[in-house]
Amino acid sequence: AGVDEAGRGPLAGPVVAAAVILDELNPILGLNDSKKLTARKRDLLFDEIRAKALCFSIAEATVEEIDELNILHATMLAMRRAVEGLRLRPARVQVDGNRTPQLSIPVQAVVGGDAKVQAISAASILAKVHRDRLCEVMHDAYPVYGFDVHKGYPTAQHLAALREHGATPAHRRSFGPVKAVLESQN
Repeated sequence: AGVDEAGRGPLAGPVVAAAVILDELNPILGLNDSKKLTARKRDLLFDEIRAKALCFSIAEATVEEIDELNILHATMLAMRRAVEGLRLRPARVQVDGNRTPQLSIPVQAVVGGDAKVQAISAASILAKVHRDRLCEVMHDAYPVYGFDVHKGYPTAQHLAALREHGATPAHRRSFGPVKAVLESQN
């Protein structure tokens, strides 16, 4: 199984992880690191991965879990949930990056894996598209923040909206810019 996450850096929303076991007999063309693909290509591949993979799982760690555990531990929690959510038990797990979650099966970190390992590429696409869609929902709930554009990352637009309107329930209170706004309001 390949595993990757989306959403470690944003100031708002959950961190999302995906785990994918691809079917070697049903290849998917065009898999790559999700950041190297257009939004349209990611959306098309999202549907194709879901249709052709032997199995997949998408999991989250909530804003509250991020604030309680820290972003690294919350990311590992989301990854573990994604692997545990697979309906098939993988023989081994490959994770993008240099850290791995605690699992009961062999796990390997692969630096740059989202561009090197097809299953990790597929996981990166599922995690990114799922999180981007959550940002659209956050935008509908809090349109003045522009979550549909910056996806929760600390852009000038997002930071200005945060200062002007304060933090929403979707914001990560433990992250510096959000914490500073909350402290300035007290």
